Amino acid sequence: MSRVSNMVAEFVATFPTTLRPGVLYVSGAYSTAAHLCCCGCGHEVITPLSRAQWVLTFDGTVSLRPSIGNWTLPCRSHYFIDSGSIRWARRYSEPEIEANREHDRQLLADARIDTPGGRHPLIQYCRSVWRRLRRL
Repeated sequence: MSRVSNMVAEFVATFPTTLRPGVLYVSGAYSTAAHLCCCGCGHEVITPLSRAQWVLTFDGTVSLRPSIGNWTLPCRSHYFIDSGSIRWARRYSEPEIEANREHDRQLLADARIDTPGGRHPLIQYCRSVWRRLRRL
């Protein structure tokens, strides 16, 4: 597999068994997106969609924020999905990776405190968008 430079969104109920390079599969039902790592290593990357994790925007092109840092994969790739384009980011050092993980843990902990029952308005919004897209 080779490095990917563009990403298109495909809205699905569940993820296919085999993911295709350059496709960001979005499941509104599970508030999750999945794709193959853009470096071409072939590993699957799963991104839970929530205010405390990743936020997806779709305006005909797809964007995902914050960056994708594949720290647990052998490739350790780091990139943004920005309006359908892959923007490569610098590699993080071990201390930066650990600081980023701690920051992520804190965001998740804060989100659980702020939201009764653990359901974010963003998740509810994504599900409503998914329902509307399915009707089309």
